[in-house]
Amino acid sequence: MSEQEAPQFSIEKLYLKDLSVEVPNAPQIYLERESPNVNIQLQTKAQGLGDGVYEVALTVTVTAKIEEKTVFLVEVGQAGIFRILNVPDENMEPLLSIACPNILFPYAREVVSDTVSRAGFAPVILQPVNFEGLYATRQAQEQQGVPPEASIQ
Repeated sequence: MSEQEAPQFSIEKLYLKDLSVEVPNAPQIYLERESPNVNIQLQTKAQGLGDGVYEVALTVTVTAKIEEKTVFLVEVGQAGIFRILNVPDENMEPLLSIACPNILFPYAREVVSDTVSRAGFAPVILQPVNFEGLYATRQAQEQQGVPPEASIQ
């Protein structure tokens, strides 16, 4: 196989695309002693930019609540630009849905932890995510006609 035909994958750029933090019940919420219930949602999105260049964005939304009262809400959009050449079409979706989010996740985890700490709360340390499992679940749901949901409790 010549070099021009060999599959190529490279990271062109990693960047923070979006960051939002809300503490809607401050300052009273800092007086609460009860531990909040934390909900984490993940979403990935990929788009072609042309000539084998793709942007993949991983959005992590962390919501902490005590009963119905929101303690904090953090949303991080970590993105990357990837150059992918000579990869068969059937391998593109798994590459964009599994490999790229695996690269982005550690950066998003760091931003979430740092942002929650800077907001005055104990850091939220995101556990590793099995993007391959999420992809397989989403594929199975699509085959059954069920809308996909990527939420981690």
